[in-house]
Amino acid sequence: MARIHTTIGEHLVQLICDSDQMTYWIERNFPVVDTSNRNPDLFIQLTGGYGTPFVDYHVEISKKSHKILFQRADYCIETSLDYQDSNISVHNELALKHALMNLYSSYLVYHQCGLLIHSSCAIDKGRAYMFAGHSGAGKSTAAKLSHPRELLSDEATIIKITPGQITVYDSPFRSELVRTGAGETSPLTYIYLLHQAMDNQIVPLSKSNSLLFLMNKVFYWSHSLEETRNIFRLLQQVVHSVAISELHFQKNETFWELIS
Repeated sequence: MARIHTTIGEHLVQLICDSDQMTYWIERNFPVVDTSNRNPDLFIQLTGGYGTPFVDYHVEISKKSHKILFQRADYCIETSLDYQDSNISVHNELALKHALMNLYSSYLVYHQCGLLIHSSCAIDKGRAYMFAGHSGAGKSTAAKLSHPRELLSDEATIIKITPGQITVYDSPFRSELVRTGAGETSPLTYIYLLHQAMDNQIVPLSKSNSLLFLMNKVFYWSHSLEETRNIFRLLQQVVHSVAISELHFQKNETFWELIS
């Protein structure tokens, strides 16, 4: 057994791993931190050997007494109602990443402190730019084309939501581009909904259209009407705090000349 302390967003997480392989994956993708001055926000027990390889994204959700159960072919999460004390069983590394995303997103929504959004995000001149869109719209492409700017995410962007301020945190949930270890945070100033095109163009969006589009981009496994309302309220704060537009962009770095 290995005990690891790491951070996801602004939260301290204690992980207990039952295998060297799982410990190696956590230490490769997550920062290992000192915990001498604070108590963990989340306690997670990790075990391997569960289920089968990835089949699809369908997750069965059930409640029993004071626990919530999330089950997919390749992972199982049993968590307290506040998502602070959890047991996660996984089949492999992909299952582990997806299970941690599931748990952490649920934690953010329940505590009404932030969201995990399907997008990429880069920093330019001290400001964070988030790129969202339908599958294949170019989120990973925009992330790659943002080099040498600091990349905060290429798949799942972590945002903290407070009145009048949206802050982006370095995300350990990466698909292709590895963490730099910089651990930066930045105020989120712009959100762009991507469309690949022949020319670069910005088209402003109304707040209502922005809200509807972003609802589909939140990583969340709905099982409670109240928590769905929490997402809606959180997104309302986002669309009133951040400029949101469509970005029609050429598949090269020249779009940065238009947006920065």
